[in-house]
Amino acid sequence: MRNFGGKALFLDRSDINTDEIIPAKYLTEVSKEALGPHLLEDLSLEGFDPKEDIKGKQVIVSRSNFGCGSSREHAPWALEVNGIHMVIAESFARIFRQNMFNCGMLAIELPSESIDRIFNEFLSPEASVYADLEKSVLKISGREGKEAEIAFLISEFDRALVEAGGWVEYADANY
Repeated sequence: MRNFGGKALFLDRSDINTDEIIPAKYLTEVSKEALGPHLLEDLSLEGFDPKEDIKGKQVIVSRSNFGCGSSREHAPWALEVNGIHMVIAESFARIFRQNMFNCGMLAIELPSESIDRIFNEFLSPEASVYADLEKSVLKISGREGKEAEIAFLISEFDRALVEAGGWVEYADANY
């Protein structure tokens, strides 16, 4: 099972859609790796520079309805090839969320109060978030040594998908 955590990229906006995650013009690429350089290049967010801000990040923290838009798997693939295996948001588009789990990645939904707390208390270049999947707890650290733990819920089936490494690996082991 992969490690879920690392430096956090804060995207303070709701309704980030799959075309902003990976623009449709790259859907003809034949490998996941070819998607990598184009992650979030069309995202319009004040102060955000995808060429600089994505480097070294392993987690995204965002607002509600993350991954809305189309149902394609390319959006989670673009995250994955950039080393981002966990997205934390108030809510996800249903198909995007399931595509994340199907790829063995974590899509963690938290109440708006918890998302607000993470943004208010931890928004900084030093912020890190790690998921303890066994305990269903996020461990967050930030500026000046500030730390917090926030519990999250995940269904047993989604947990099994993540632990297996994704749907294909789960199916290979169980069917």
